[in-house]
Amino acid sequence: MLASPAVMHIPDGFLTPLVAAIGWVLALASLSLAVRRTQTSLGERQVPMMGVLAAFIFAAQAFNFPVAAGTSGHLLGGALAAILMGPWAAGLMMSAVVILQGLVFQDGGLLVMGWNMVNMGLITALVGFAVYGGVRKLIRDPSVGQLAGAFVAAWISVEVAAMATAVELAASGTFPLNLALPAMAGVHALIGLGEAIITTGAVAFLQVVRPDLLQRGEGESGGLASSATAIGLGLALLIACLSPLASPSPDGLLTVAGAGGFAYLERTAPFEVLPGYSVPSVMNPALATALAVVVGTVIVFGLGLLIGRLAVSRRRTG
Repeated sequence: MLASPAVMHIPDGFLTPLVAAIGWVLALASLSLAVRRTQTSLGERQVPMMGVLAAFIFAAQAFNFPVAAGTSGHLLGGALAAILMGPWAAGLMMSAVVILQGLVFQDGGLLVMGWNMVNMGLITALVGFAVYGGVRKLIRDPSVGQLAGAFVAAWISVEVAAMATAVELAASGTFPLNLALPAMAGVHALIGLGEAIITTGAVAFLQVVRPDLLQRGEGESGGLASSATAIGLGLALLIACLSPLASPSPDGLLTVAGAGGFAYLERTAPFEVLPGYSVPSVMNPALATALAVVVGTVIVFGLGLLIGRLAVSRRRTG
């Protein structure tokens, strides 16, 4: 089975040009703020973490799991990234992943990419970080608070992003809000459980091996040694190699589009690089998918490092 498109990527055609333009304005304004905030909060030792997290999230997003009959989901990763790096650095990482997915893998539209960055990157990171902090304050035991906070933050971040997508569809006249909101929230409630389980598992693992990454505030988490960076990248590449085992079922948005009768509005990209997470020149479908996701994982790792180093260098020169 081959990897299906990543969850909640809006394709071109689902939103009107005006609504798509508003998404770009919000995305660019939010990213500008995220860049400024990251410059003041990111430490030198955290730069490798930017690369490893970006690579892990990209690879995990290519591994869809079945959540219901005919529907699949996967890790979005915004809440996890925000827990470890703070919301602004996480938003930058997630946006870089979305941009690469759209430009190289034709996953998500180009005109609507602004909303994909807002929904999947900025909303999940900001909401996830806020909920995680709120839940931790309510629970006295730090370890239990971290786990409970991660679970609730991951689930709510997916739900809020899904509901934001419903509002955008309604604003475009694509699907009425009274139908879009319950449909998107309902199917992503199940997908969010998978997100919550994976995120909580990752936090539980870090509690054992690297508790320092979880015990500090925004922008102050510990760094990764070169050996830990190599291990983290290796894990991401392993997940990438397993991507051909992903569920081929459509994601939550495409499931809603099919049921709502607006799937026909989807427009394909005007160009192709590695469409559908596949290398066109490779005849074996499973190998083609694995190679494409491995290539993407390496590129995203480099982008994460580049974003982190640019942020640190600008702070020095500023």
